[in-house]
Amino acid sequence: MIYTVKQRMIDNLIVFMLIMSTGGLLFVFNRNVMSVLFFGVLIFSILFFGNKFKKPFVYSSILVLISIICVGIINFIFAITEQTIEKYLFYLLSVALSVLTFFHFKNNRNINQFLKTLYFVLKLIAFHSALNFLFYFFVSDNLSTITSTFHECETFLNLFFYTTERSIVNLQGFEFCRNQGLFWEPGVLQVFLNILFFLEAFVVKKSKLFLLFISFVILTSYSTTGLAILLIQALVYLTEERKNNKLILAVIAILLVPFYFIFSVNIDNKIQGERKTSFQKRVFDLTQPVFIAMENPLTGIGLDVFQFQNIRKEFYISSNSFIEIPSTIEVSDKSSSNSVMFLLAGTGFPTTLLLLYMFFKQKIIEHKKWLFMIILFISVMSEPLLLRPFFLIFIISGFHQIFYRITSHKQNIA
Repeated sequence: MIYTVKQRMIDNLIVFMLIMSTGGLLFVFNRNVMSVLFFGVLIFSILFFGNKFKKPFVYSSILVLISIICVGIINFIFAITEQTIEKYLFYLLSVALSVLTFFHFKNNRNINQFLKTLYFVLKLIAFHSALNFLFYFFVSDNLSTITSTFHECETFLNLFFYTTERSIVNLQGFEFCRNQGLFWEPGVLQVFLNILFFLEAFVVKKSKLFLLFISFVILTSYSTTGLAILLIQALVYLTEERKNNKLILAVIAILLVPFYFIFSVNIDNKIQGERKTSFQKRVFDLTQPVFIAMENPLTGIGLDVFQFQNIRKEFYISSNSFIEIPSTIEVSDKSSSNSVMFLLAGTGFPTTLLLLYMFFKQKIIEHKKWLFMIILFISVMSEPLLLRPFFLIFIISGFHQIFYRITSHKQNIA
C-alpha cells in the first residue's frame, strides 16, 4: 500500500493531538474545543483516509469500549459520594479518543507506522523545547500571562511558554526557567522526551549525537524523575553498546558525569533544600491513597476529582499520624500527582489491578518492553497522566489483544 503525503499529514496531526491531549497546553486552555476537534479528525480520517473495516478490529474495539464503560458505570454507581456526570463523560471521551486512535492505526496503517509517526512528532517537540529553553534568556522581559480556569502561565507570542512563578532555578549561580515546552509543567515534557530517547536509542538507532541532544533537553526540564529515567536508559544503552565503539561510549560516559552531578544536586534540594515540599507532597500522594483504598477496597471513592479532594482533605486530618507527613503539607486543589494511586483510591483494588494488567500487556512496543514499561510506569507514578488519551492507548492495546483473539477465532469458525 502506498503511503501518501495526505495520509502522513493526517497521521502526524492525530499523533500530535494525542500527545497534546495528555498534558499539552493546547488542550489545557482549550480542552472542550480541542477534544471535539480531535474526535472529528479521527472520525474523518477513519471514514475518508482509511481502509475497508476489518471485522475483528471493529468488534474488538467495540468490546473494549463496552468493557471500560461498564467499569465506569459500576464505579459511578457505587462511589461513596455523589459523582459529577460531566467528569465521567470526559473520561468516556478520553477513552473514545484512545480507542479511535488505536483503531485507526490498527485498521488503516500498522503499529510500525504509529511508532514512526510518534518518533517524528516527538522530534519536533524536542526541537521546539530546545528553542523554548534558549529563547527565555532573550524574551523573559516580554512575556504575557494567559489563564484558564485551572492553569496560568506566561507566553511569548503563544509560541514559547514558561511558569516563572515556580520554575526559576538557580544552579550554582546560573539562573534559568525550567523547560516545560508545549506542556503544562516540565515533568510532563520529560515524559515524552524520555520516550523519544528510548525510541532513538533502542528502536530507530539513527544517531548518537541526537541522543545527546535529547539528554540536554531533558536536563533543561530539571525534573528529578526525568533525570532518573534518563540515567536508567543511559546505563542500559551503555551496557549494550560497550562492544561496538568504545571511544564514543567513553565520550558519552564522560558527558553523563555532569548529568549525574545535576541529578544529585536536584535530589538533595528536593529532600532537604528549598524544594523539599515537592518531595514531601509526592510521598503524600504515594501513601495517602493507599489508606483511602483500604477503607474502600472494592469500588473506591469515585473518579470525580473534586470529590476526591474533599475526601482526601478530611482523610488527611484523621490519618496523618500514620502517613508521617509533616502537617505543613497542604492538599492542593488538583488531583494526585500519582495517577496510579489516584486510580487505586478512585476505583478500588479490582479495577486498578485489571487496568494495570492491561497496561503492562500492551502490544504497541515489544522491543525492550521491560525497559519501556519501567519508563511508562515511573511516569504515571509521578504525573497525573494514566487516564489521559496517550497512556490510555496502552491500556486499550492490552484489552484489544484479548478481544481480538476472541473475535478473530469466532470469525474463523464461522
